[in-house]
Amino acid sequence: MPRPLIPDEDLYARLEVAVDASPEAIELAWRALLKRHHPDIAGEDAASLERAKRINIAHDWLSDPGLRARYDRERPGATGGRTGGRTGVRHGRPPRRAAWTAAAASPPAARPPRRAPARPSLFRGDPTTVLARFLARVERLTGDELDRLAESDPPPIAFLATIRRFLAPDARAAFADAEALLATRVPHERWAEAGVREGLLGVAAEVVLAAFLDDMLAEPFRGRARERLLRAWEASVDQPRYGPNGGDVIALRARAGMLTAAEVATLIRRSQGIAGDDRPWPAALRPDEDEALRISAVLAARDVAAAMPVAGLSAAAATRGRRLLARLGHVVALRHAFPHAAYAGLLAPFAAATGADTTRPVPPPGVSRTR
Repeated sequence: MPRPLIPDEDLYARLEVAVDASPEAIELAWRALLKRHHPDIAGEDAASLERAKRINIAHDWLSDPGLRARYDRERPGATGGRTGGRTGVRHGRPPRRAAWTAAAASPPAARPPRRAPARPSLFRGDPTTVLARFLARVERLTGDELDRLAESDPPPIAFLATIRRFLAPDARAAFADAEALLATRVPHERWAEAGVREGLLGVAAEVVLAAFLDDMLAEPFRGRARERLLRAWEASVDQPRYGPNGGDVIALRARAGMLTAAEVATLIRRSQGIAGDDRPWPAALRPDEDEALRISAVLAARDVAAAMPVAGLSAAAATRGRRLLARLGHVVALRHAFPHAAYAGLLAPFAAATGADTTRPVPPPGVSRTR
């Protein structure tokens, strides 16, 4: 069977989404546009039928990972694929025929029931009550929780923009009100940080716009959207700054603050061949799935590096020393997941410089994982 011809129009523009739109954004845009332009609503004239047909064709191509990749390669003006953000193509739909059918023209079916929220104590109940509860918790965010939010992987801005684009006026106003209320409950300088702002707006979208999202997204898209909107919050709130190995990170940070120039020189000498930006991950963990641990490792790396005194060091030695200490902070934050021998090897240069004991066994802590 010959391959279908590449559509001659901009399919992203047809669905009013960005070229790096996630599968959830594409699904939401398709359903919202089809509800707006379906012939049963817009009329059964030729123009309405053609518009609905083109909306469905755009969805057929962009919801299929294989067809989308081909379209990105071969469409007019293509430069070799999408750039500038996460696409989430690994969550794409199974391949489907890119053709206009009566079934494709049908209005979206009723949505299945919502799954239980990730944090029932915060997100269960009447939306107005839940929003008040959420805003009250935001007011109590600690510095560590805000730091974690700042380093989090927030919901894609493009997805939040897609949600806003298709909201009814009353829902758009409700979300804008929630955003304004959030901005008053976080210090101004923290609200300016993208991770903090977008992470909190993701929760607000889930709280305020749950009914809209339930209506626009079928499973598994709805569940993935909920997970993505709450991911930064779940990985940041009620979590220790450095994760399950916080005591070891604090001890390393304290020792880093007492390093002498001679110890830094030894650390650098014993670390020859090690890239300062190397961040080894245990084989059992994945940074794209273990978001809470990833944030813990980022903060540990930053804080341990910042603790190192630089008096008496050359600029080159100070930079190299802090990069190596950042690597060590990252490793210690993930200590429980490294085999003991591997962990001792990773800390060997520091042990040689300071006489630190890397041989004591590590009890496996309870690890909070946010996917």
